[in-house]
Amino acid sequence: MFKLFRYLTKREWAMTGAALLFILGQVWLDLRMPEYMSEITVLVQTEGSAMSDILRAGGLMLGCALGSMVLAIATGFFTSIISSTLTRHLQSALYHKVLSFSSEEMGHFSTASLITRTTNDVTQVQMVLAMGLQMIVKAPITAVLAILKIQEKGSWQWTLLTAAAVILLLVMLGLQMIYVLPKFKKVQRLTDNLNRIMRENLTGLRVVRAYNAEDYQEGKFTGANNALTTNNLQAGRATAIMAPFMSLVMNGVPLGIYWIGAYIIEAAGMGDKLLIFSNMVVFSSYAMQVIMSFLMLSIIFVLYPRAQVSASRILEVLETKPRMQNGSRTDGDGSQGEVVFDHVSFRYPGGDGYVLEDISFTAHKGETVAFIGATGSGKSSLVNLIPRLYDVSEGSVKVDGVDVREYDRKALRNKLGYVSQKAVLFAGDIRENITLGENSKGSVSDETVSQSLSIAQASEFVDQLLDGVDSPVAQGGANFSGGQKQRLSIARAIARKPEIYIFDDSFSALDYKTDRTLRQRLKSETAGITTLIVAQRIGTIMDADRIVVLEDGKAVGIGTHKELLATCPVYQEIAESQLSKEELQR
Repeated sequence: MFKLFRYLTKREWAMTGAALLFILGQVWLDLRMPEYMSEITVLVQTEGSAMSDILRAGGLMLGCALGSMVLAIATGFFTSIISSTLTRHLQSALYHKVLSFSSEEMGHFSTASLITRTTNDVTQVQMVLAMGLQMIVKAPITAVLAILKIQEKGSWQWTLLTAAAVILLLVMLGLQMIYVLPKFKKVQRLTDNLNRIMRENLTGLRVVRAYNAEDYQEGKFTGANNALTTNNLQAGRATAIMAPFMSLVMNGVPLGIYWIGAYIIEAAGMGDKLLIFSNMVVFSSYAMQVIMSFLMLSIIFVLYPRAQVSASRILEVLETKPRMQNGSRTDGDGSQGEVVFDHVSFRYPGGDGYVLEDISFTAHKGETVAFIGATGSGKSSLVNLIPRLYDVSEGSVKVDGVDVREYDRKALRNKLGYVSQKAVLFAGDIRENITLGENSKGSVSDETVSQSLSIAQASEFVDQLLDGVDSPVAQGGANFSGGQKQRLSIARAIARKPEIYIFDDSFSALDYKTDRTLRQRLKSETAGITTLIVAQRIGTIMDADRIVVLEDGKAVGIGTHKELLATCPVYQEIAESQLSKEELQR
């Protein structure tokens, strides 16, 4: 957990130092109060004592109490700033670290776990730091100094009683930790699982309703929720035992001190009775401070194990080294807009076999290269290698004559206009979603936004909206249809004005007329830009300069539509299932 403190700045370390000084001052003032109490006790019991002396001692005692309160407030103020700032730094570091992760690291941690680590785990660390900085420092110092004071004031019977109470507390605390620590370690895993099920349910809400699977999903959630609840109840019951036990000790120790003191005072001479009574009052105060110190430590021991688990989970993310190392190249070798696959083979991390095997082809500047094949043939996996969502297992992928692994990722992706298989829109408005594609070439103008929407055939429905391009977009684009989301995603890629377009099955939700019009506009308006298209429909790719046919991860045919109809059996089967006899004979 202490490794996380490296995210504190000099300002927070200065505040930490100030808070420690305030805590020391607070402890000193707290330990001075019993001495003034003893002085007042003696003065009250002594004949002829001046009221001014009593008021002076009382005033000093009140001043110590007020000073301790002011220092406690100042300490709380600084610790809250320190813990909140550390939380901000940790969440920022986690967010930026996750942004650097490839799909492999994302798959290793899972989205639900990363959300939990960024929110719940960081909160656990913040809670312990806010409370612990005061308690962890104050409790031991108070306990040690109070014990030293006890030795000066008390008899061996009182000391023995206090020592027995402390030992009893430590034994109880140790037994509790042995039982509770494994429970706290399970809490975060169970929270991950609950978040995963909840997120899965919300994401697939339409499917759940369509198949009347509410009861099934409710059962899954109830099982995960009950497991988390049961674990928390078991840990909570164990920690709850400490409250009545501490109450028993805190009330029993003063009772024992006064009970023993009664016998000691009765056995003492008249001259010593007042001194012993005064010492008994002081000893009782110091003994309570010792007990309270251990009570504070017990609270930390309850919170710390869970925070330690959370800190380990945070560090696991922060110390993960992405396998996909960033390159340094920002420019190609002059062959702008060219994509070369040179004997590329690829398997997913942890996968048993290759998804792609020995794929080779070249897409020259301005050409349109399409990919077609059965579901699971590796089409999306192939185009995902270009923006380095994954790295090749064998061979190389080159953009503008340079291996993509040598590029700075930002520079590489600034060359691309990528439309994913699943159209993704972000909460905001249409303009923000289109200008999201802004790259290093400059900002996206209103004219570019309008032109991009027109080319993507999105103007027809955007112009009908009340606020046009400023119309709101719900999270995930929930207020648009599938076809509308695809067209807005395509417009975002067009507005980027890239060297290379990658359309990963991005026309599947469009009707044939819109699909054809969009491709015609795209070809005429963006001439000279290389285009890579993954498609299921032959009608979408018939006019491509080159078509790569994939089957089980292998390129079984490369050529034009007519060439493949004559030479590639796999392409022939796809064509016969989609085209009429007249279209096949053209």
